[in-house]
Amino acid sequence: MSKGLVTVFGGSGFVGKHVVRALVKDGWRVRVPCRRPHTAQDLRVIGNVGQIQLMQANIRFKDSVMRAVDGSDAVINLVSILFEAGKQKFNSVHLEGAKNLAEACMAAGVTNLVQVSAIGADTDADSEYAQTKGQAEAIIREAVPSADIVRPSIIFGSEDQFFNRFAKMATMAPALPLIGGDTKFQPVYAGDVAEAITKLVGRGTKGETYELGGPRVYSFKELMQFTLDATDRRRLLLPVPWVGATGLGMMGEILGFLPFVKPFLTRDQVKNLKVDNVVSDDAKGFAELGVDLETIESIVPAYLERYRKHGQFHEKTS
Repeated sequence: MSKGLVTVFGGSGFVGKHVVRALVKDGWRVRVPCRRPHTAQDLRVIGNVGQIQLMQANIRFKDSVMRAVDGSDAVINLVSILFEAGKQKFNSVHLEGAKNLAEACMAAGVTNLVQVSAIGADTDADSEYAQTKGQAEAIIREAVPSADIVRPSIIFGSEDQFFNRFAKMATMAPALPLIGGDTKFQPVYAGDVAEAITKLVGRGTKGETYELGGPRVYSFKELMQFTLDATDRRRLLLPVPWVGATGLGMMGEILGFLPFVKPFLTRDQVKNLKVDNVVSDDAKGFAELGVDLETIESIVPAYLERYRKHGQFHEKTS
């Protein structure tokens, strides 16, 4: 028997695919609103025939969000951007998107809602990313007090934008920029985040906030060295002062204006790198949800093997 219909905004993305897979396994019917449904057909094979429904919607447009939420028993919002490009702005995606979703949930009578935010989300943050994430939390909570907020640290998995980015960079550059080498991170596996979200909608959200971090805290420098070790690359870790990092961020933004080019760094991301990204001491997290955690050591090397000199056939040097 189906547990009902859950609508997953951002379900076609990196983390979204893990969430859809976990929901299907748990017995939900899943609706995935996408800006371009034809690019997400691979989601259909995750579930049984008819268990996953794709539909056209854009979280920036209220009417399409209303249609997507209509008839839902639960809603999950994973939509997020790490940098601005074209019409995808922090305000339009994070804030207007949250407002549209909140109003749609109120209209449809949906109280089982999970808003996926980020550790460091704060309305007073220097970073516009973190600031709009914090503002989105407030919008959701004001409209749907029973909504649960989920704040992950950096998320890793085969399609992540962290380990893959630096591993790829190491194949081309003689050195990796070490920006905020002492900044702390608590990487968390995408599958563990998906399991936590599925447990929350399964029991019904209760207006709580959860910070999700992996089993160990690392410095940024340690994560860069781990990436080099996993790919068997010998590269210099070059410390970059904050002033220089801001300059690199500006250069990245300029390159981002080129067609099909994603900025390798932005000034807003540099601001984020100044703040530790770890779970607060008094925060609720995986322990309250009974999720067993994967480590970067057990997951990451397998999908970084494509960045080794000879791929899967590479023999590591001593």
